[in-house]
Amino acid sequence: MASKKSDFLRNKIEPFTVEAGAPAEEILRKMERISFQGRNLAIAHQVWKKMLADNVLIFLGTAGALSAGGLRLLIAHLIEFRYIDCLVSTGANLYHDLHETRGHHHFLGSPEIDDGLLQTEHIDRVYDTFVDEDEFIENDEWIGAFAQTLDPRAHTSREFLHLLGRQLWNETGRNGILTSAYRSNVPIFCPAIADSSIGMGLSQARQHNDDHGYLDVIGDIAESANLVIERRPTASIVLGGGTPKNFINQAGVQAEFYSPGGEGHRYAVQIVTDVPQFGGASGSSLSEAKSWGKLSVDGDHVTVNADVTLALPLLVSALSASAAPLLKARRPPKFDLAGRAISLDGRLLPLDRYISR
Repeated sequence: MASKKSDFLRNKIEPFTVEAGAPAEEILRKMERISFQGRNLAIAHQVWKKMLADNVLIFLGTAGALSAGGLRLLIAHLIEFRYIDCLVSTGANLYHDLHETRGHHHFLGSPEIDDGLLQTEHIDRVYDTFVDEDEFIENDEWIGAFAQTLDPRAHTSREFLHLLGRQLWNETGRNGILTSAYRSNVPIFCPAIADSSIGMGLSQARQHNDDHGYLDVIGDIAESANLVIERRPTASIVLGGGTPKNFINQAGVQAEFYSPGGEGHRYAVQIVTDVPQFGGASGSSLSEAKSWGKLSVDGDHVTVNADVTLALPLLVSALSASAAPLLKARRPPKFDLAGRAISLDGRLLPLDRYISR
């Protein structure tokens, strides 16, 4: 049946009106009737609530300098209160989290500063954020020393990061991404861990003792796919694209290869600044992901083209109120990460083989 003019002109834009002291939840509700990325952020708020209500397994991917940029405790909040169930992160976000958990800091800076002067003073710059390079060197040595205390065998990044979170908690008692994940028994995968100062610290462990500092990142692929097989349906929230975005998506693709019948992630939210026109995975559209079987064809998906440091504080502040009943009623996956392999809802998952259903 052909569409008529009236089919397109049904829902009116409602100009945003200012309300003094309006809570974040109310701001996003009003943004549902405006346009562009404001409306997309409001839709993301609704999609995330659907994930929680549907009791799906929720992956969160974090890329970019989110920890250095001041969002580490927000991500820890998502972990602790189980807005999400598995974290896939760049090594840098975890390293900068470790930096502050160990009592160090990041500092307000400026992109206009003379970087030659910063180098002379042993100060590193992340756009408009400064950090003490000497403290980084101390962190690397600390990681290397810690790695030498572990069993002389290869660990998955997930197992290693759980042990690292335990060590940080025992030493500092401070909240953070790694320590919250340890205390909440939430797995963290870091598929590109070598591309970070955590990888550099592990290389120092191997320099001192050649049977330490080995990670099995291929084992991470099997574990993440088995989580999907065991706990379908699933959802994906991606902040900033990067390696975590593809790792989360490929878990579903690999799961489907060994255990057909999946639908791809039923729900997906991505907050990215990259665009698809240049062919990179970070900017790839969610509709393109459907062609790979990464996302379900008829699920709820939304892309917010915005800086995460702008969008996420508003989004999570709104969820802290609007999703409170959903979080209370939710029965998230229960993990036991104490051994080499993951136990999920009381079932020990194979460490290096795929579950067949």
